[in-house]
Amino acid sequence: MRRVIDIGIFMALLLAPIVGDASAATYRQKVRTLHTTEEFQQRTKGRVKLQRAAPPAELRRLQAQMTSIVVPWEQVTVLANAEPGVIWMGTKRGAIRYAAATGAREYFAGRRWLPADEVTGIGVEPGGSVVWIETPAGVSRIEYKPMTLVDKSRSFVERIRARHVRWGMTADSHLRTPGDLASNQMASSDNDGLWTQMYIAAEAFRHRVTGERDAAENAREGLRAMLRLESITGLPGFHARSIIKVGVDLQPGDGEWHTTADGVWRWKGDTSSDEIVGHYFGYAVFHDLVATEDEKRQIAAVVDRMTDHIIDHGYHLVDVDGKPTRWGWWAPDEIWEDPDETGLRALHLLSHLRVAMHLTKSDAQREKYRRHYQELIERHRYHQLTRNQKICVPGRVNHSDDELAFLSYYPLLNYETDPKLRQVYLESLERSWQIERPERNPLWNFIYAVGSGASEFDREESVRTLREIPMDLIEWAVVNSSRLDLPVDALSDRFKRRQALIVLPYDELPMSKWNGNPYRVDGGNGGRSEDDGAYFLLPYWMGRHHKLIEE
Repeated sequence: MRRVIDIGIFMALLLAPIVGDASAATYRQKVRTLHTTEEFQQRTKGRVKLQRAAPPAELRRLQAQMTSIVVPWEQVTVLANAEPGVIWMGTKRGAIRYAAATGAREYFAGRRWLPADEVTGIGVEPGGSVVWIETPAGVSRIEYKPMTLVDKSRSFVERIRARHVRWGMTADSHLRTPGDLASNQMASSDNDGLWTQMYIAAEAFRHRVTGERDAAENAREGLRAMLRLESITGLPGFHARSIIKVGVDLQPGDGEWHTTADGVWRWKGDTSSDEIVGHYFGYAVFHDLVATEDEKRQIAAVVDRMTDHIIDHGYHLVDVDGKPTRWGWWAPDEIWEDPDETGLRALHLLSHLRVAMHLTKSDAQREKYRRHYQELIERHRYHQLTRNQKICVPGRVNHSDDELAFLSYYPLLNYETDPKLRQVYLESLERSWQIERPERNPLWNFIYAVGSGASEFDREESVRTLREIPMDLIEWAVVNSSRLDLPVDALSDRFKRRQALIVLPYDELPMSKWNGNPYRVDGGNGGRSEDDGAYFLLPYWMGRHHKLIEE
């Protein structure tokens, strides 16, 4: 294939939506299943003929159409026509679907899509919505299945309930046999509290939109687990990162673990600001959308204890050893020690206090939190610091901090009523969102829309991303660094990994939650784990709840 690189044309075509109008409820979701050659023959019964060559004349005609289009790989070995204007190309490194009318390309490589990357044959079923791709390791069936995001949500909830609920927490799922979901074993992680609170919020939004009882009960189960993370430590207001049952759960090799007095449970300490952000976010959403009066009292009490713990320890999170945890600090003097953290931690603390003021049932406690909130603003200018919450040296961007920032913006702007303070916070949100816009992140976009009230919040880009998130969330190895169509950043990311200058379609990226780097080109762990998928559910149901998207 001829390769002519025009970055402007290239980026416009690569980033062009593939699935059509975002306002349409039904779209075509890519769904992959893997088969043996015998299974292919049995299922198709001779109806699908595999093309196993790229005739020179056809290849020349295709080259003439694509003079300004860059493809991921040039060694085309197979050509097959699908529906009118759509051509499938097989290469030594994956398959490419090319739509001539728009110039849009979709790239299929790695085990997420193919048994092996070398394509030896391609066959298209009548109608063009099902494609069979032959490789030396077997055959992949890729279907463009009519689906709605509600349908997709249902599948994602089913995944969580089947393989990702451990003692009420939203859990990691390790696959003892790579790629085999039947071999899953749930495991503890550093951020069980954060991931569970995000799932709680997703189910709370779903319940409020649909009235479905299972959504409320799923959220309620998570709430009970979060309350237990606090009670198990014996420290009022101090939540464990995670818990495991001795002799039942895998014992992680990292972290600070403590055994309960009865020897039955162990809990993980050194709790971070990540967990605290998650707790204030999730407790607030559940309280406002789902909670009974008794649950509201429980939530108010645990948030009071958590906030009192932070205030009483000089704006620190203090573990059982009497020392602040590694990341549990928000005090005025300390936040200046790390410029990357200054504005972010000011944002955290103001948001936490505003949540506490909203949830508490005690007038005295509310006044206490108000005094601290006002002092941080009037004496230490915390509100002004939030406007610069994202200042990073190039190559050191922390996408996990982006997640913590937006989860803090949501309750802060929901509850703050002072016009002058809101104006400052909106300036902070606007600046942060403009930086994040190229990522097409629906959670950031919807939080921006809710907080700012803006009519322009990249709705279509958000829906595009929700549709692109793959149905298969196994962490297959993904290698994009060899692609010819990818503009690569000269700087590595903060983990010294290669990254691109653009965000590829999300179903071509390594599996990652919203705290990961969407510019990362390579990743995965060879199919040894599966993500829970709550990162899809939260923005989708938040968007539905706030009437930012419809379906």
